[in-house]
Amino acid sequence: MAERFSFEATARGVRRVRFDAGADVVARGGRRHVERARRELAEYLRGERSYFSVPLDLGELPPFQATVLAQARRIRFGDVDSYAAIARRIGHPHAARAVGNALGANPAPILVPCHRVVRSDGTWGHFAFGGAMKTALLALERATPALVGSTTTRIACWRGCPHERRIRGDRRVTFRSSADARRAGYRPCRVCCPDPLSGPQQRRADDRSRT
Repeated sequence: MAERFSFEATARGVRRVRFDAGADVVARGGRRHVERARRELAEYLRGERSYFSVPLDLGELPPFQATVLAQARRIRFGDVDSYAAIARRIGHPHAARAVGNALGANPAPILVPCHRVVRSDGTWGHFAFGGAMKTALLALERATPALVGSTTTRIACWRGCPHERRIRGDRRVTFRSSADARRAGYRPCRVCCPDPLSGPQQRRADDRSRT
């Protein structure tokens, strides 16, 4: 499926992700970001990556949309959040619909994980690449442990981190969340930094791991 995505990029990073929408649009200096985005997206779709490190160039977004997308980027692999919860956190508790519109216009779906935002009643809501893909992406994340730890170093990495790939098979242990890894006595990798964020997202991860 990864070959069906195309990208728009500048020297600063990826500006847009498209699905079944033609060739890449690459400004001078942007080719390396396109190649990296395509590689990381393919790894993600194979269940080999749980975070993206490719730079994004989203500096021209309207302030409200930029704030919403920044919140979406805080939602970790395997978690979901609601439009209403994001609206509350950005100080606009009655703006769930506006949050949905901002996410619907997300120029870089998947890299900015708007697919992890759902309605308060648990139904999926809109996704730029279609409901079937949103269902598939969320199923992939539910089925894939987000982190891999080394029983030798007691360090945990996001799946796809260069250090994660060096962990031998007989020394690997997987975790659903960084909170789970921390409780098991593992510390976060300094390269990919899988440390739970403070605030609502950390509480959600902790609450889920106790259920």
